[in-house]
Amino acid sequence: MRILFISKECAGISLAYKLVEEANEVKLYVQQKGFEKVGKGFGIRKVGDWRNELSWVGEKGLIVFDYTGFGKLQDDLRKQGYSIVGSSEDGDRLELERDYSHTILKSYGLKSIPLRHFTAGGDAIKFIEKTKSEWVIKHNGCVDKTVTYVGKMPDGCDVVDVLKNDHKYNRKECKTVVLQKKINGVEIAVARFFNGREWVGPVEMAVEHKKLFPGDLGPKTDEMGTLMWYDGASSNRLFQETLSKLGPFLMKVDFRGKVDINCIVNEEGAFPLEVTARFGYPAMDLQNVFFLSPWSQFLKAVADRKHFDVKFSEGYGIVVQIAVPPFPYANLNKKYNPEGLKIYFQKELTEEEWRHIHFSEVSAKLCDGGGKEYFVAANGGYVLCVTGRGKTVQRAREKAYSLIDKIVIPKMFYRNDIGLKFIERDKALLKKWGYL
Repeated sequence: MRILFISKECAGISLAYKLVEEANEVKLYVQQKGFEKVGKGFGIRKVGDWRNELSWVGEKGLIVFDYTGFGKLQDDLRKQGYSIVGSSEDGDRLELERDYSHTILKSYGLKSIPLRHFTAGGDAIKFIEKTKSEWVIKHNGCVDKTVTYVGKMPDGCDVVDVLKNDHKYNRKECKTVVLQKKINGVEIAVARFFNGREWVGPVEMAVEHKKLFPGDLGPKTDEMGTLMWYDGASSNRLFQETLSKLGPFLMKVDFRGKVDINCIVNEEGAFPLEVTARFGYPAMDLQNVFFLSPWSQFLKAVADRKHFDVKFSEGYGIVVQIAVPPFPYANLNKKYNPEGLKIYFQKELTEEEWRHIHFSEVSAKLCDGGGKEYFVAANGGYVLCVTGRGKTVQRAREKAYSLIDKIVIPKMFYRNDIGLKFIERDKALLKKWGYL
């Protein structure tokens, strides 16, 4: 099949590799500059203007969008007869406009968390000083996750400090502020694909690890790792309380792609925190491990409003982000550039182990003696992910971290506790509340 892959900044590059492995003809367009070398040596042809490739992909091919912001364009291309998977204009709004998302979720019967939107940081500060309670600082649009902050002081004084600091040093990016009331419980996400008419494939359950350091310490990142498992039953309680209710809306806006709702679950039920209406990364790397069906056939079915019976592996999986500086501050720190660093492997990897290495900002070249050498190919610090799958979370952890021990990248770092809190605390609580 001919597949045109349109990316913002190569977030979905591992999916593009997978589509190539399935013997598809893949062309890749990357919107953001600085990613020209990413994917070189992996059999993907890069193009400078995706519009020039529409006649090549045709209506029988598939166009994949891997990120938010292309929604209206996808709607327009669908009207022209092209087969599109990714999102839609209103799908983008679900993710980028928190007030809109809050209103939609509430109107379709999902539980809601108090939300306040301020167009001036000073008004947000006055509000917290008046309410004297715990809030979470969030923002609309594609804002760096490092500016998100979860309050810890009962009177909100720490949130006030962060808002004052943002107003002083980061006013442009934080000119509008969204405050979400903090509630306690277990944070867990539920996701599934929607084909414009119905839900397709298994229910995905995921526990994200966004803090930079083990033990959930430090600033938030886009993601440091994820624990995931699949549930083949639509009767899954978390799915029924959240995503399932959103089905009529997704049909109304002709959404065709993956949608994820991250929630706080406690004894009172599931409270949606935010919606991700696109492929999620590095969760996509884990899905590549669980999926037994061809991705190209599945995505084509989703794009064409067709049903598809997905074959998948059971058990648990974890994915671990392997990064180098300046991650997670790539946009702030221009003094360190990791481009050109070589990726070493201390031992020869088996074919099975290679299946669990998912390259991100990486290029490859052939060695004189055969085989390939791999290099960091961009300056974001988002190098690769390693996955592990097993019947238990502990077994999945053992597989992933034993593989990581064989990888050497100068100045590499990662979290060594992905899935651990689930084993030690969260699994028992989710069972107690009826979600497992």
